[in-house]
Amino acid sequence: MESMQGSSANNSGILRLGRWWQLIIGIVCMAMIANLQYGWTLFVNPINDKFQWGRAAIQVAFTIFVLTETWLVPVEGYLVDKFGPRIVTLIGGVLVGISWTMNAYADSLTLLYISAAIGGTGAGAVYGTCVGNALKWFPDRRGLAAGLTAMGFGAGSALTVIPIASMIKGSGYEATFLYFGIGQGVVVFLLGWLLRAPTEGELRAVPKTSLIAASKVPNHTPTQMVKTPVFWVMYLMFVMMAAGGLMATAQLAPIAKDFQIADIPVSLMGLTLPALTFALSIDRVLNGVTRPFFGWVSDWLGRENTMFVAFFLEGVGIIALSHFGRDPVAFVLLTGLVFFAWGEIYSLFPSTCGDTYGSRYATANAGLLYTAKGTASLLVPFTSILAASGGWHTVFYAAAALNIVAAVMALAVLKPLRQRMLGAPEVEASAIGVAAE
Repeated sequence: MESMQGSSANNSGILRLGRWWQLIIGIVCMAMIANLQYGWTLFVNPINDKFQWGRAAIQVAFTIFVLTETWLVPVEGYLVDKFGPRIVTLIGGVLVGISWTMNAYADSLTLLYISAAIGGTGAGAVYGTCVGNALKWFPDRRGLAAGLTAMGFGAGSALTVIPIASMIKGSGYEATFLYFGIGQGVVVFLLGWLLRAPTEGELRAVPKTSLIAASKVPNHTPTQMVKTPVFWVMYLMFVMMAAGGLMATAQLAPIAKDFQIADIPVSLMGLTLPALTFALSIDRVLNGVTRPFFGWVSDWLGRENTMFVAFFLEGVGIIALSHFGRDPVAFVLLTGLVFFAWGEIYSLFPSTCGDTYGSRYATANAGLLYTAKGTASLLVPFTSILAASGGWHTVFYAAAALNIVAAVMALAVLKPLRQRMLGAPEVEASAIGVAAE
């Protein structure tokens, strides 16, 4: 009997170790697709210098990338839930490599736009697969797992920004697209072979960290999910938060220029950089760190409670940036606060979705919710209209209002709705994590 118990314990330990390897593979894959979004800005000017298409026309490619990267994720998530994460990730890696290879040879806007659509499709396939797989492997720590995975995308480009910039300067943007595109695609393709979904037995071996017995959450298909009010409340909040953060951060360079502080040196933590450069540098770091941090907090404090704290902090940070941002040091610090309080939406919403609708269709369901990012991106152009009519203060207050309203909705609307849906009004809903398979 003792031998059997020991064997069971060893198997459980191996299974728990295996899920952490699955998480690490997902994080690395996410880091490999991060440059498609966060490294794009480095290529805009070189492309325009060569072809003189105009920055606005070139940036249409970025819009196409974001839309295909987000709005196709539900379809890709359905394929993951049906056929497993491996095949979808392999195809995503191939598409990622093809996209940047095409960019290296694109001599027309049409080819650039087609490449953006291919890259967005590939990046969305990898993103949706890795986040969904993390939710399935970690029903007991969905916030932390989703946050760590999303961190790979949020901060994954931090180590390659300087090499990409140097290679563009030394070898041209075409060679940079080609070699980094092939390299990123190959890494995703190779790691994709190692990804797999957990079995029912492996899920039963997952430790229960909650103080209460984990409840059985019925698995909802995407069709069933969209018929519930909880989904649409989360979707609206996701759009509000994504739009509010994008409105406040997408125009960072013009704001710094209009505040006349872009090139003023700022010294912090032993570093001295121009204010705008400093602000942009901490963007990737804090935008990545916040995702696992608030995801971990939400595993213990509760999803909605954490949403309220983070969303409200974001609103306050934006208002403070509006009032004190003309001071270069305050601009850098408050920009960091805004980024830190914004990026957590990419861990809180997927984990809340998994808690509410179960694990079986977690990839497709989280992917459907993720389309809110694409919807929010369509609102960002209104930033320029608001700035032209009312100045940057109008933009800041509009963004802050969206964040504060979303914070209030988390406690006043989403929390009671989820508790009634899950049938556990006395229990913090985030603790209900293990789905019935």
